Amino acid sequence: MARYSMPAAHPCLAGHFPGRPLVPGVVLLDAVFSAIAAAGHGAVARLRHAKFVAPVGPEQPVEIALTEPGPGRIAFRCLCAGALALSGEVELAPP
Repeated sequence: MARYSMPAAHPCLAGHFPGRPLVPGVVLLDAVFSAIAAAGHGAVARLRHAKFVAPVGPEQPVEIALTEPGPGRIAFRCLCAGALALSGEVELAPP
């Protein structure tokens, strides 16, 4: 289980969205890809699918859970305060 949190002072939050900052989806996916690499699975070759189901705000801790549904694939779930925020699956690059 990996953890991620975006600081409230991060410059991308000023424009995403003014008055109600949200962590951009691409930043969450980057955190997932980093967690996959840090867990020793290697690099991501392809995002098979991703579903964003709840917004994540600055300073909110996100727990990233990884599972292996099959060879060369990693499924991920991102939980924020126990609620699902993002889920999906990637294909790994060959070693």
